[in-house]
Amino acid sequence: MELWYSIAAALVSVLALIASGHVILTKRDPRAAMAWVGLLFLVPLLGAILYYLFGINRIRHRASALNRRYLERPDPEFACTTSDLIEPLQHAPHLNGLAEVTERVSVRPMVMGNAVDYYVDGDHAYPEMLAAINEAEESVTLATYIFGNDRIGQAFALALRRAVQRGVEVRVLIDNAGERYTWPSMVGELERMGVPVARFFPKLPARLIGMNLRNHRKLLVVDGQVGFTGGMNIRVNHMLDAGRRRATRDIHFKLKGPIVRQLQAVFSDDWGFATGEWLDGPTWFPELKAEGKVIARGLRAGPDENLRKLEWVMLAAISMARHNIRIMTPYFLPDRHLISALNLASMRGVQVDIVLPAHSNLPFVHWAMMAQLWQVLEFDCRVWLTPPPFDHSKLMVVDGTWSLIGSANWDPRSLRLNFEFNVECYNGHLAQALEKEVDDRIAHARQITLQDVDSRSLPVRLRDGVFRLFTPYL
Repeated sequence: MELWYSIAAALVSVLALIASGHVILTKRDPRAAMAWVGLLFLVPLLGAILYYLFGINRIRHRASALNRRYLERPDPEFACTTSDLIEPLQHAPHLNGLAEVTERVSVRPMVMGNAVDYYVDGDHAYPEMLAAINEAEESVTLATYIFGNDRIGQAFALALRRAVQRGVEVRVLIDNAGERYTWPSMVGELERMGVPVARFFPKLPARLIGMNLRNHRKLLVVDGQVGFTGGMNIRVNHMLDAGRRRATRDIHFKLKGPIVRQLQAVFSDDWGFATGEWLDGPTWFPELKAEGKVIARGLRAGPDENLRKLEWVMLAAISMARHNIRIMTPYFLPDRHLISALNLASMRGVQVDIVLPAHSNLPFVHWAMMAQLWQVLEFDCRVWLTPPPFDHSKLMVVDGTWSLIGSANWDPRSLRLNFEFNVECYNGHLAQALEKEVDDRIAHARQITLQDVDSRSLPVRLRDGVFRLFTPYL
């Protein structure tokens, strides 16, 4: 018996050593590497199991092999270089350097000729989205993190079923983790309706692994010509007229023009990853025409070869700002690089406004956020807390010219673990309209000061500080 115990102990030790070697060779963040190595040797067998499930980035290799089968090569008429930004950047020519950075960071080109409209709250966004689905003639693709089995979810499901019955090609992708926000799951409901639907991470053990790597993208593309993206899930909480205690505010965007091709290509990659079916051809990628004057580029982010690319774009935008930076996000837990960049911008004389909800739908995230606000308040960044209902809006505007819209939050989950999609836009009219939305939120918000943060009671500060330790996992 002692011999078997010795053999088992030796095998567990060898397993810990092998896993530790993998950690050392593959983890870029030394803090994460130290944490995994410590876990592997403190609880060797359990640590190895946890590392196998959650520590190994399988997505990078598979995504690298499968994605971008359909590269978003625009019609030469719409292809855009930094020299084409002279007019849109006439009031902020220094942002030409930002375009050069994103050109290197993103595999996607900038494209001209786009129109971008936005809708505040589901009361305005959902009717537009449903109308687009009801008018579809060729194809509908929909990716969402949460598809609620409620009044709004059923309205979308029925619209999708009618589209299928009309002969429209429909594909729906729902995240494996987000699916659990509602019961019974809308995956089964859509299947019963005859709507082609799939889960991101569809099978075990991938579904278990995928619990921590979530597809947080929100994409709707109709006939390959009209796209919607932003922060809204498909659920009744986003309807302010629903009278729900947990009502949620948000901003969603409608895009037309060559940029829609990039939304569709991202969906095609995700759908192919989940199902093995690749969407191609004119049904999904028709010829597009100019619809407006916005220059735009899609920015994919995720725990694959796109890791940290969105953060690089944010850092570049902050470092090149000269006048003001406006940020709206529901969760503000940036890492030390983003915090340092915001503080340096403020010290350069840039006015930095950060608009956050006063009350979060995730209290522990709010507590962690409160524990680190002093880091930006100390250097005169302005922080505003908006009253209920909870505001889920996500956007960034720099110098009244450049806007960043999409699904990503300012937290480690969005910037490291989630699959996200954002769009950078170069257009003064759009940026200034979004700034007015920020100003409207600020007009009804309370500015929080360093004194407010420091004057919290000791139990509250301890609670918030404890949850701040879990920031990488929130």
